Amino acid sequence: MPCHFAYILAPRPVKGSQLAVLVGLFCSLSLLPASVFAATATPARYAIQCGALLDTPTDTTRKNVVVVTEGGIVKQILNDGSAIPADATKIDLRAGFCLPGLIDVHDHLTGSPSDSGYESLGVSIPRQTISGVKHARLTLLAGFTTVRNVGADGFTDVALRDAINAGDVAGPRLFVSGPALGITGGHCDNNLLAPEFKFHAEAVADGPWAARARVRENIKYGVDLIKICASGGVLSKGDLPGAPQYTLEEMQAIAQEAHKLGRKVAAHAHGTQSIKDAIVAGIDSIEHASLIDDEGIRLAKEHHTYLVFDIYNDDYILQEGPKVGMLPESIEKEKAIGKLQRANFRKAYLAGAPLAFGTDGGVYPHGDNAKQFATMVEFGMKPVEAIHAATVNSADLLNLVGKAGVVKEGSWADIIAVDGDPTKNAELLQHVKFVMRDGKIYRDDWQPSIALLVPEPTNTGAPATR
Repeated sequence: MPCHFAYILAPRPVKGSQLAVLVGLFCSLSLLPASVFAATATPARYAIQCGALLDTPTDTTRKNVVVVTEGGIVKQILNDGSAIPADATKIDLRAGFCLPGLIDVHDHLTGSPSDSGYESLGVSIPRQTISGVKHARLTLLAGFTTVRNVGADGFTDVALRDAINAGDVAGPRLFVSGPALGITGGHCDNNLLAPEFKFHAEAVADGPWAARARVRENIKYGVDLIKICASGGVLSKGDLPGAPQYTLEEMQAIAQEAHKLGRKVAAHAHGTQSIKDAIVAGIDSIEHASLIDDEGIRLAKEHHTYLVFDIYNDDYILQEGPKVGMLPESIEKEKAIGKLQRANFRKAYLAGAPLAFGTDGGVYPHGDNAKQFATMVEFGMKPVEAIHAATVNSADLLNLVGKAGVVKEGSWADIIAVDGDPTKNAELLQHVKFVMRDGKIYRDDWQPSIALLVPEPTNTGAPATR
């Protein structure tokens, strides 16, 4: 970039001293290598020099390897640095520990914790979409390159996914559900308004055929999966987390319709009976699973139904919930259910139940997804097992085996790096220093120039459906 053209990029008129700084900045940038601009222009090849690389299928670590990427795909993994292709742009991560981009299968990117309770009534659909742009970027920079968004008003998550896919905004690879299906007055309805408003959430559907029709409508408008509310919840008004909502017959109809049309189903289910009914009905994943019993764990193993325990956010709800407007009854419900959920997570883990990594992002501030790793370790998992849940297992749930959650020849070039060994200290995953998604670099704290172009994320808040 010629230095004398730098002033053209100024967003507003600048004073002389400001212009001098601006010109100096762009003169400096003009001297940087092309790799600095990787977030907007992908070179033909990258050669990522990793001090260590986690092989997630086997949970083993390889030392001093080079990952060659091209066109968003991993082309080679080399043990000999001398074999690096001559035309590849080298990325020096020899001081780092590389692993696949992380996957969160339970997120709500278009909401915010501060939109809880009655505050949520003042948040428009367009505002949620714009918030989602910010939250998607924060989540990507935190190392989560693939996210399943399970519940969003007005198909805001569909719009966000499409914008990311088009390259209009930065964010993870998204799989989205649109509005969550629920019963009248249930967890996925809106119960905050007085009767005279006669208001129902957009995806309320009572009875098997109404539920089938809603599945078809969601798919018509572009969703990748279906989300339902099988039981009551924590952050809703007037219901109980353990109480069944959708019946077995209704859930069977939803699962049949969704599977027929090529979509999986995720069921919000805290309650014991709702968990078991959802598994028997053919639902593909159980979200929260707080009150699961031994029979429910057995059924999950038998049907290979993934359990998605969001066990970090209990801390945030109890500490910060009242400050951000969560209803007093929601805080009391969390006090009653949070410890039980964590105990049942440990029980399910020890029993060998299928576990995927989901955090309910939006109940807590976006970008803090990796805080759950330490909680999973606290309640029984080894760090490498928690990483396995957020890579291999979550990729399996999303039908992405061999593409996401792994770094190998033919996989997507989704690679992150931290400073230290996360298989020994899971808290390191809260401090990701390098992020590549689809062969594009969005963060590299080892190269200050990249950090300059991609600012550090700041935590913000998104109401979710816990």
